[in-house]
Parts: sequence; C-alpha cells; structure tokens
Amino acid sequence: MAYFINDDCISCGACEPECPEKCITAGADKYVINAECCIDCGTCNSVCPVGAPNPQ
Repeated sequence: MAYFINDDCISCGACEPECPEKCITAGADKYVINAECCIDCGTCNSVCPVGAPNPQ
C-alpha cells in the first residue's frame, strides 16, 4: 500500500527531501507521491506540518 498526498498539502516541500526512495515530486497544486516506488514507510507523514500524506 502506498501513501498519497491529500488536498491539505500546502506545498511546503518538507516531505520531498525526506523520502528515502525519492518518490515525491512537486505537482501543479500540491506534492505528488509515485505509488509505484513508495515503500509505505510513513516518513513523509511524520515531517508534514499539516498531515497531508496518508496511506491509501
């Protein structure tokens, strides 16, 4: 199961450098997680100030 970033994302970028698999990139309105490489570690959620990354 992979994480996804919901609409609460404020595009702060805190999650991107913390992803050990480099699965997070900046999207048009919010950051995006590539589900194909996400290992479901939850690191993105632990550093997000608004809790936008969630497990699917």
